[in-house]
Amino acid sequence: MEKVVGLDIGKKRIGIAMSDIMGLIAHPVETIPREPEKEAIAKIKKLCKDNNVKKIVAGLPKNMNNTMGEQAQDCIDFTNKLKNEYEIIFEDERLTSRQAEYILAQTGRKYTKDKKLVDLKSACIILQQFLDRK
Repeated sequence: MEKVVGLDIGKKRIGIAMSDIMGLIAHPVETIPREPEKEAIAKIKKLCKDNNVKKIVAGLPKNMNNTMGEQAQDCIDFTNKLKNEYEIIFEDERLTSRQAEYILAQTGRKYTKDKKLVDLKSACIILQQFLDRK
């Protein structure tokens, strides 16, 4: 098996998660700024190279009626910059931010003052959904 990276790509930040070597459990890694985009891409590539990752699972924010909106297209455009080097898999991420907020609230984490926590937890949820289906 090999590790897999999960991304929650937002307008301001990108939450990053990574699986264990067995591909069973998603772990939070870090949240990075989306801009400048070249730096964000470079950080993701370095993380993948350092961990021998060949597969990236990116959250695809579809609309509730299953159509692709502006945010979904933005996510596709961003991952297009990675697809020559990595296998990109899109995971439906509808309501993952709400799920992340709920989980953080249940654990007593003050996510409202640190949105990075929501992005990080969302990346874990996106990746874990993928891993659970495997």
